[in-house]
Amino acid sequence: MEIKIAFIQILPGKDLSENFSLGKKACIEAKEKGADVALFPEMWSDGYYLPPDQEETSKLAISRDSDFVNGFRDLAKELQMAIGITFLESHDQKPLNSVIFFDRNGNNILHYSKLHTCAFDAEIVLSEGDDFRVADLDFGRGTVKFGSMICFDREFPESARILMLKGAELILAPNACPMEINRLSALRTRAYENMVAVATCNYPEGQPDCNGRSTLFDGVPWLRDQPGVRDMCVFEAPSEPGVYVATLDLDQLRAHRNDDIMGDKFRHPEKYAILSDVNVRGVIPGKFVHW
Repeated sequence: MEIKIAFIQILPGKDLSENFSLGKKACIEAKEKGADVALFPEMWSDGYYLPPDQEETSKLAISRDSDFVNGFRDLAKELQMAIGITFLESHDQKPLNSVIFFDRNGNNILHYSKLHTCAFDAEIVLSEGDDFRVADLDFGRGTVKFGSMICFDREFPESARILMLKGAELILAPNACPMEINRLSALRTRAYENMVAVATCNYPEGQPDCNGRSTLFDGVPWLRDQPGVRDMCVFEAPSEPGVYVATLDLDQLRAHRNDDIMGDKFRHPEKYAILSDVNVRGVIPGKFVHW
């Protein structure tokens, strides 16, 4: 069984209305290309624009029940295709960097807000999310359990680990940064150590500080009946804008998860107490010790 993932690797427009129109057009193209789920880059509602002024940022934020978000809910139902739409979400205090996934029937099945915000930079004007969540995505031919992490979340092994422990087979990750060898290696590692597939959608070249290279790591570093290792990166987009569709072999991933030793099989959580001790901080020197 396979699931087809569309990466909406396109440039944003000048305002919310244009971003909705561009996003709708891209989703229609994704459906025409056979996608089961379409994933946007990070904070699509405003093209990842964060003014340093808190008040100005808050003016750009929109509700989870806004016309923009609900428009993609209706589109998901119309196209019979799941959509992961990203947006700057209004919040009681500071806005959130959020994604909502609508299934092919237009149901809100997962709402996640970025937990590891880049508070050392532009995202100091944002609030943090509160937890990692998973949900079942019914794509017609079957169901996959998935979760989400957003951009900087990738740099913390705990993000993908928690999603794996909650049952995720697939992680859908919106992104907005240069995807170079080190960040790509982090994604590869998250997939390898947790036996999960990781699909990341980035903005293309032309968006400040972005370069495309959306990827799908399928989480299968070797096959039981074949010698040697294989490249888990089964798809990497070029730098140019486009709607790219990649295929994930769920049967192959599930066979690997049943047969291999990674993930949760040989962990020793009773020895990891330091990881959850809020009084312990890193000893790496530098300006930003705790974010």
